[in-house]
Amino acid sequence: MAPPAPLLAVRGSDGTVLLRGPPNCENNADFQRDPRQSRYVAFSRDGTLFAWCNGEKVTVVKVADGSQVRSFDLPKTAMLEFSPLNSVLATWQVYTGTQGDANLQLWDLQTGTCLKALYQKKVQGWCPSWSDDEKIAVRSVNNELHFFENNDFNTIANKLHLQKVSEFVLSPGSQPSKVAVYVPGSKGAPSFVRLYQYPNFGGPTCALANKSFFKADRVTMLWNKKATAVLVQASVEVDKTGASYYGEQTLHYLATNGETSAVQLQKNGPIYDVAWSPSSTEFCVVYGFMPAKATVYNLKCDPVFDFGTGPRNAVYYSPQGHILVLAGFGNLRGQMEVWDVKKWKQVSKPQAPDSTHFAWCPDGEHVVTSTCAPRLRVSNGYKIWHYTGTVLYKQDTPTGTELWETVWQPFPDGTFPEKPVKYQAAPSELGSTEAKPAQAYRPPALRNKPVTASSKLHEEEPPQNMRPGATGDKQLSKTALKNQKKREAKKAAKQEMNPDALEPQSDPSPASSAQPEPSCGDPETDKKIKNVKKVKKYGHCLIVSSSYQLVAEVPVVSCLCFFQIDLTVFFQIQYTSLGKRVLLHNVIDLFIFTAMKWIYHKHTVDN
Repeated sequence: MAPPAPLLAVRGSDGTVLLRGPPNCENNADFQRDPRQSRYVAFSRDGTLFAWCNGEKVTVVKVADGSQVRSFDLPKTAMLEFSPLNSVLATWQVYTGTQGDANLQLWDLQTGTCLKALYQKKVQGWCPSWSDDEKIAVRSVNNELHFFENNDFNTIANKLHLQKVSEFVLSPGSQPSKVAVYVPGSKGAPSFVRLYQYPNFGGPTCALANKSFFKADRVTMLWNKKATAVLVQASVEVDKTGASYYGEQTLHYLATNGETSAVQLQKNGPIYDVAWSPSSTEFCVVYGFMPAKATVYNLKCDPVFDFGTGPRNAVYYSPQGHILVLAGFGNLRGQMEVWDVKKWKQVSKPQAPDSTHFAWCPDGEHVVTSTCAPRLRVSNGYKIWHYTGTVLYKQDTPTGTELWETVWQPFPDGTFPEKPVKYQAAPSELGSTEAKPAQAYRPPALRNKPVTASSKLHEEEPPQNMRPGATGDKQLSKTALKNQKKREAKKAAKQEMNPDALEPQSDPSPASSAQPEPSCGDPETDKKIKNVKKVKKYGHCLIVSSSYQLVAEVPVVSCLCFFQIDLTVFFQIQYTSLGKRVLLHNVIDLFIFTAMKWIYHKHTVDN
């Protein structure tokens, strides 16, 4: 049986509609279009139910046939959320102090009754978090976490009270459930994130993992799919070093087995995006000043593959985890890089300018990019792509209307199996939008000449596989690497001091072709010159006075005869062959050169 075609919910100023995904890309006849403006739309986690609020009521329908399940008279509803098993529908509206009524309602979809009405002033974290089996639900109340069991919101089954819990994230999956909590620092104490397993909340010793750090005004915590590790992105609004206008970000790793680590990034700058692979064994980070780097790390926080640098600020894994997309949206031109994760090979490089939203289709073969208001109120519309860079469907909003949101219908894991990655562009009437390489301006005199490396518009680092053994090199320990660096440095220093030692000996020239030695007429001077030439060539020196007037250009060993002319003169010796500078302005320098002079005389006598 062929897998179903996912639906795409489109919400705009002209109403709400469900569109059938590729290959048809047409309106769903089972869903009757709602011409009224909707404030919010939501699919259930398994994709069987669809709900929206249009300013008059909240409606829940079945996606399969469009039949109505429930309808609630809640005209002011601004947010909707389904529980994992579709048992509860949570609705939220803006809190008003004069109203006095609870603004968060939990509705039983089977009976249509209100299970509980609660007060929730902040929109951040408004919805309770459920475990996948709905046996546990948790919400934050006055800096502590309240846990409920089996959707019984009238009884608090357990509490987790810390100093000031600012953020929490419940782990995905079923039992045993875990929760990551963040407590901001105060009075010089560091901030910290702890992992707990429900219901073991006996104290700090009961924590599965604990990570403390400074420089954290706010954090973003991200569980992997298997609930074995958490990535914590900490950020501060102001960078006290003045290196960035956008504050400072750090990335930390916590595992449920107690391992913690700070992820060492290879370039300074902000962290734009972090994403876990669906396999839960790797994660990708986009970071650094533009052009930004993108690197894949393993669970030991070691780099596995470096995508180099480029104009990107977002990363998206396909639902199956076999394809990775690096994109640059917002203030960038919308360039997308599609990569085969298994072969670390680039598939395509399309461009979607002015895009404000990107989402993978559950089938793992198509994506949607859209330009939505209020982020951008002109050129609103959306495109459905194949990952090879082909545009399969394009819809521009009519003049005078706005596009607000596009949402894919979700499906349970395993509905769409992983397919082999294709490198040939999929056929389409709309064609492809491969980004043309931008070239730097060249004056007319150079336009007919070959392009040199210095004429490139942007110097970007190429991708490289950083997995040990990927290039045939043997993985060395830290001690072995340290010793190897010492040997290389020693060898380089020896080569600098004796550059001719590694040169092969040339065959002696015939006696008939030898040129006579030049002579200055003085036998004593000729003897000294001959002795100097016997010494190994260490390069030439430029001896200048304090007024930077050239005194002489002589071999290095010969300069020992010059610096004694006047010890009050400030000398600067430049080793032209080695690129080094030595300032003779104290007794230590004089002692060193005196020793060199003794070595010189000893060498000449021996020879």
